[in-house]
Amino acid sequence: MLGRSYEGQNCPAARALEVVGERWSLLIIRDAVLRGYSRFSDFERSLGLAPNILAKRLETFVEAGIFEQRSRPDTEHREYVLTAKGRGLKAVVIALSAWGNRWAPPAGPPVMFEHVGCSGRVTQQLRCATCGDEPKLTSVVARATNAARSSRLQSRTRERPEVRRRVQSVAGERRRRA
Repeated sequence: MLGRSYEGQNCPAARALEVVGERWSLLIIRDAVLRGYSRFSDFERSLGLAPNILAKRLETFVEAGIFEQRSRPDTEHREYVLTAKGRGLKAVVIALSAWGNRWAPPAGPPVMFEHVGCSGRVTQQLRCATCGDEPKLTSVVARATNAARSSRLQSRTRERPEVRRRVQSVAGERRRRA
């Protein structure tokens, strides 16, 4: 069985997969964000998923803050309501569906996304926060932030004593000069 964590990966995609990367996880979230499902029986009927697996996934989502469990006034059953964190995954489901519509449609796109206000087709676009352009994917690169560089340095100093000694030496030299 594969592990659930990506230790040593200072990567937001890896951290997200730790929460939603298991089989069935995004389909449960899909049913909640797109179909409005909140009852265990709705998820079970829609997905045909074994109750023990569904219960475990929902429990994991509650622990991760994706869903919140609430009592229903009309029954002893509980419902699973998306939190703001869970609703934030709607864009992920839409993006994954768009990719599936383009590259893996069973017999043509089974779903399209529409704007409720005008019935227009909804698409996702990348937009530059500085200039407002919509760059091609080939024009988008990932750059390490200070947090990533710091994390990488901490990881290397834990793994290799010679790096830790060198970092401590440089830090000591800087303090003496200051």
